Amino acid sequence: MITYEEKFDIIVVGAGHAGCEAALACARMGCKTLLLTSNKETIAQMSCNPAVGGLAKGQLVKEIDALGGEMGFITDKAGIQFKTLNKKKGPAVWSSRAQCDRVLYRVYMRESLENQKNLWLKQAIVTEVLIDNGKAKGILTNINSAYLSDVVILVCGTFLNGLIHIGLENFPAGRAGEFPSLTLSDKLKEYGFEVGRLKTGTPPRLDGKTIDFSKTIPQYGDENPKPFSLKTKKLPERHYLCHLTHTNGETHKIILANLDRSPLYSGVIKGIGPRYCPSIEDKVVKFRGKPRHQLFLEPEGENTTEYYVNGFATSLSEDVQLKAIRTVSGLEKVEMTRPGYAIEYDFFPPTQLNPTLETKLVENLFFAGQINGTSGYEEAGAQGIMAGINAVLKLRKKPPFVLKRCEAYIGVLIDDLVTKGTKEPYRMFTSRAEHRLVLREDNADQRLLEYGYKFGLVSEKIYLEFKKRKGIIENEKKRLKKVKVSVSVFGKLTEDMENHKRVSLAYALKIPDITYKDLAKIDKDSKEVPQRIAEQVELEIKYEGYIKRQNQEIEKFKRLESMLIPPDFKYDELTGFKHEAKEKLKDVNPISVGQASRISGVSPGDIAVLMVHLKKFLSK
Repeated sequence: MITYEEKFDIIVVGAGHAGCEAALACARMGCKTLLLTSNKETIAQMSCNPAVGGLAKGQLVKEIDALGGEMGFITDKAGIQFKTLNKKKGPAVWSSRAQCDRVLYRVYMRESLENQKNLWLKQAIVTEVLIDNGKAKGILTNINSAYLSDVVILVCGTFLNGLIHIGLENFPAGRAGEFPSLTLSDKLKEYGFEVGRLKTGTPPRLDGKTIDFSKTIPQYGDENPKPFSLKTKKLPERHYLCHLTHTNGETHKIILANLDRSPLYSGVIKGIGPRYCPSIEDKVVKFRGKPRHQLFLEPEGENTTEYYVNGFATSLSEDVQLKAIRTVSGLEKVEMTRPGYAIEYDFFPPTQLNPTLETKLVENLFFAGQINGTSGYEEAGAQGIMAGINAVLKLRKKPPFVLKRCEAYIGVLIDDLVTKGTKEPYRMFTSRAEHRLVLREDNADQRLLEYGYKFGLVSEKIYLEFKKRKGIIENEKKRLKKVKVSVSVFGKLTEDMENHKRVSLAYALKIPDITYKDLAKIDKDSKEVPQRIAEQVELEIKYEGYIKRQNQEIEKFKRLESMLIPPDFKYDELTGFKHEAKEKLKDVNPISVGQASRISGVSPGDIAVLMVHLKKFLSK
């Protein structure tokens, strides 16, 4: 074994979306950081669709940005179409999404990494985590080179014993065209880690020159798109179209006739796939009564004619894929540039982690991203930045950074993982957040930017701009409550106004049909307010009552979260619990009564018993 001459503070293994955020966070906080990747040409590769954000995922990207992460900024630079989803619904579920140039995203992220102080980037295949006396101390590569560090962060994506399936053919790969990691998870298993198996898939790519777009429905982006990142002053002038088409009865007939050539239905694939992003064969089988399924044709970038078929993930054989997709309107003469495939890979059930994402079995070893059973670039990036921050805090013997469920979608994500675990690829949804009205996209900076600044991840300039913006918002809300106008200026009276002669502008703004633009027509000071400020003020005033009620619920939630459970609390010695509840509590080892209450299999009655025992324990 040859040991590299320099020792690092932190080694990050894997340069996908989690790895990039983890490495940048560590380096920006002042730690000497090594980022290892098996292929420098595929850093930050968008392995699946070339898009960032979407329902609930847009919120995650905004939160990563508020903490000082990079994903939102790179998305803004590489974006070719921007769109806000769910605009017809309430602001709690508005979510930004951007179609990206796949190559540009990778290039810009690599540029950020290579120009980051304190960060070294090397190409190597990692085969083992070096562990001594229960602590991670570095890694070993496939050419027997050792790199030493105080902390190791594993962010291996789908590379752990990755196996690609196309029809009944399969071969080892981390993703198409890249070597898998064939020993790393097996070595960790020797240390007592539980290992599971998951599956995900990707659709075929198509030659845009062979698509008849006249038979599809164009999907436009927003006319005045908003950036993801606080660092972005102006978005690039790119406005590319996506297109909508549908499968049909003939498509479904071909798929059903060839299920014997599907590794998913012939029993070849053992891993569990994503419930909310199933393969096309899964959709056709499970929803036989549905006459068609949506397919979105998404451009891969500016300088390519290749298209991604969102909604047609498949592991069918190549000839069946082509035959089926040519039944779709607009794709009758299409040529595939690459077939779709499924990939099976190892993951580590995340109940083996502390809320900091440090493993319980091995000190100073952190896991983030798909290794924890999640799917999606955004979920990976969120875990990456949190693992990076906590790795640095651990080295500096500082208190850990754990976001509460009421503070951020990131808090919901990590709490779900370490408390409930997952048996299928975990995906974030707005419905997973109990307090989503206060976890909106527009206020991610108000919720999290103070943390990013405190950790040195947010610049002084961005922080001062935020403080100024926050002050303007508060002052404008106060002004609108003070300024009163005659109800007659609003023209058609609403029932709420009929009994008033004069109302405050804030009162008027709470009326459903009245917007900030209406105020600007009658109030000269409202005209001077920047659009971004106006939108946030409008949301906070319109939903003030709902937000107040949700904040009251949050205070109750915080009381349970503040009841901490000591790490040495012994569940085996306690009486009054069901056996299942005691085993679940021992397995998760929750840090608070609040976390304990969310463990599957632990009832409210068990929590009442736990609180009695906890009070006795703390009074000793």
